[in-house]
Amino acid sequence: MNVTAETLALLKAAQATPNGDITNDTLRKSVTTGTGLVGYDLQAPAKNLYPVLTPLRNAIPRVPGETGTATNWRVVSAITGSGYSAMPWVPEGQRSARMSYTTSNKAATYVTIGEEDQVSYESVTAARSFEDIKATAAIRLLQQTMIKEENAILGGNNSLALGTPATPTVVGSNSGGSLASATYNVIVVALTYEGYKMASISGGVATSQVITGADGLTYTLNGGSSQKSASASSGAITGPNGSITGTVTAIAGAAAYAWYCGTAGNEKITAITTINSVLITSIASQGTQNASAVTADNSQNASLAYDGLLTWAAKSGGYVSSLATGTAGTGTPLTSSGRGSVNEIDTALQSLWDNYRLSPSVMYVNSQEYKNITNKVLSNASGPLLRYTAAADDANMSEYRMVASGGIDFYFNPFALDGGRKIPIKIHPTIPPGTILLHTTDLPAQYQSNHVPNVAEVKERRGYYQIDWPPRTRQYEMGVYAEEVLAVYAPFAIGVIYNIGNG
Repeated sequence: MNVTAETLALLKAAQATPNGDITNDTLRKSVTTGTGLVGYDLQAPAKNLYPVLTPLRNAIPRVPGETGTATNWRVVSAITGSGYSAMPWVPEGQRSARMSYTTSNKAATYVTIGEEDQVSYESVTAARSFEDIKATAAIRLLQQTMIKEENAILGGNNSLALGTPATPTVVGSNSGGSLASATYNVIVVALTYEGYKMASISGGVATSQVITGADGLTYTLNGGSSQKSASASSGAITGPNGSITGTVTAIAGAAAYAWYCGTAGNEKITAITTINSVLITSIASQGTQNASAVTADNSQNASLAYDGLLTWAAKSGGYVSSLATGTAGTGTPLTSSGRGSVNEIDTALQSLWDNYRLSPSVMYVNSQEYKNITNKVLSNASGPLLRYTAAADDANMSEYRMVASGGIDFYFNPFALDGGRKIPIKIHPTIPPGTILLHTTDLPAQYQSNHVPNVAEVKERRGYYQIDWPPRTRQYEMGVYAEEVLAVYAPFAIGVIYNIGNG
């Protein structure tokens, strides 16, 4: 190699300006991380930071079904003795009259639930050292199907139409808010559990939607909203501190209500409440959906859905209680009995015993109602009735240390045989505020020879299955499906308390 005078000159120049720019005339002295010649520390696989909470799906038994379009059963709901039903007396040597039966036929139609996804060929090969894209897509498909199934089990609606709410009662005031001077109209739309899940101030209520499947075919889903009510006027309000209260007759099966407010023709969605009343203090931040977008009762999916527990209770004689309207916008909260219990829950438990001789197995509540129940139970008046336990083998005495806050694990039901029953209280991730579900898993021993091992069960004509579709493009297409129905054999064993005010 010939080291020329020009080469030596370049080397001397580079050493003289070590931080100089890279040009045709200079050489960089060192390589740093800023140069970009570094590896990439990517942890594999992807971290799935989403909850999959399906307590009802996990707890309710799943049993195999048969063929056909529905599962069918016959019910003997009552046996009635002859003569006076409470008197067994028969004269010597004579025969009693004949007893009678009350019977009915029941059926629940199988439906299909499912979800689909696709991954490109390139994504599979590009992620080979990261994760198995096809496998993880299938797992997420199953998880999403289970999440949707939990909603169906809790509040699916095949058969209960909410109809049209009554015209709300509206009262305007010149104080209590920030409404400008005007005459306002109020319109209300009732929402099922599914409708409540789908509704928002920014997006409005779900009415109906045409779904285009991965096969290119279409079907229509109803969004769980009723027909809108007639409008009611607030009367002239003198601003700028006006407010409006609105109340409506509660509807069986409605988990929430969407309220529209504005001048005539401009009634926009303003509030969504889980009680049958509202206090409107401002409409500056109201949503964009106009009440005119609601043109029909879209509360049920008669040909596609099955009824969930809330719907079974509302339509089939379960214990359903809607608390009184109370103060508009506030409602009627749960009330303490003063002896470590809640009056409204005690009333439900007593009714289930008096009418059906049974006790619920578990109580599902929203976090709001769990907090409210705790506040009603843990009071100064009830303190002497509470029991605190400590583990006998707690060597570190940790059970005796002071712990902030408190919670209720069980609710004692005195209205049951053999000294009562402790009912677990569990927070459900999606049950609406203002709703308590009393779920019974099995009938008590006094229902002899009842042939009902489960009060409710998911009857599967075909359990979860995955379909890997034939390639149409350079995509792997897959779907996860199940063919099932929620069969509730003793709907009278379900209890629901609605319309509970917060507090």
